[in-house]
Amino acid sequence: MRLTTKGRYAVTAMLDLALHQGKGPISLADISDRQGISLSYLEQLFAKLRKQELVQSVRGPGGGYELKRDSAQINVAQVVDAVNESVDATGCQQKGNCQSGEICLTHHLWMDLSGQIHGFLSGISLADLVVRNDVQTVAQRQDGRATEELILASRSS
Repeated sequence: MRLTTKGRYAVTAMLDLALHQGKGPISLADISDRQGISLSYLEQLFAKLRKQELVQSVRGPGGGYELKRDSAQINVAQVVDAVNESVDATGCQQKGNCQSGEICLTHHLWMDLSGQIHGFLSGISLADLVVRNDVQTVAQRQDGRATEELILASRSS
């Protein structure tokens, strides 16, 4: 069982936004640079996140995206759900046609596990992740790398 790229990238991008909250709107290009996610993919994800009112866009020079609610009010499951993703432990995508069109012996076990995973992710807010030491360490490394790249780019111009 695994969370697909779409769900992982959405959570990563939203956590990046939460980490940089309070610094004004964050451009998708900045998130793309820090997280190594293509800009076009981020645009698709943020259209869905905006539709679910998790982010808001700010137009104009210096524009970008901001969280629409406080990071403590946005949980990981909401982000995953917003991009039409589900954490599904069944082999039948929860359709119940696992064994020749019928429910298999373990279908309900895997359904229960999927529910447990969703419940677990519902209990973790972006704010919970932002304060973690491991997240802060990675964010500082990424921010430092982005700053170095800007300095190098300005010197070569």
